[in-house]
Amino acid sequence: MQNSKKIFIVDDHPVFRKGLAQLIDEEDDLKVVGEAERVSEAIDRIKKTKPDLAIVDITLKDRSGMELIEYLREHSPALAVLVISMHDESLYAERVLRAGALGYITKQEMTSDVVSAVRQVLWGKRYLSARMVDALLGRMVTGNTGEGDNPVEILSNRELEVFQLIGQGFKRSEIAHMLSLSVKTIGTHHESIKKKLHIKSATELMKYAVTWIQTNQ
Repeated sequence: MQNSKKIFIVDDHPVFRKGLAQLIDEEDDLKVVGEAERVSEAIDRIKKTKPDLAIVDITLKDRSGMELIEYLREHSPALAVLVISMHDESLYAERVLRAGALGYITKQEMTSDVVSAVRQVLWGKRYLSARMVDALLGRMVTGNTGEGDNPVEILSNRELEVFQLIGQGFKRSEIAHMLSLSVKTIGTHHESIKKKLHIKSATELMKYAVTWIQTNQ
């Protein structure tokens, strides 16, 4: 066990964390050394446990997992990061790679592929589904960003986070509190999102966001 690679899990669902930990701990050379459901506690515990790999979800209790990935890239560049999330791979895979993660796997694919994904990322290699690799290569060859297929892709990471919270029914003041931002800043994000998605009113934005959540989550 002394030579086992140390894994840290960051996810806001206790049952999922337990199942994932059991799956990983079945491997002789892998060991889960800690868990967290919030970005703040993840940062503190990762410093103490010094894992080789952090498995991170995008949606966490306090802030976005994207922020944690960016923080770890800056403060723990040797730490490998693998994202396991329920969110659509086509929307998030490229974002998490740019943020500093080495791989992305959906929770639907987790049971059969997670150990392979963990090992590949620990080896310093990128891990994406074959479907996503093909899509990214297609964009590279054709020069197509893919934005025409899904307009939401043009939103920044923060705008996408705000957009999702709008779709979940949260008000501006609630979103501001959840993201530790001012209501004015959230208002600015609202306007930017409307402009990028060619939406005229707050009501139309809310309807669009709710429909998108129902379709993509």
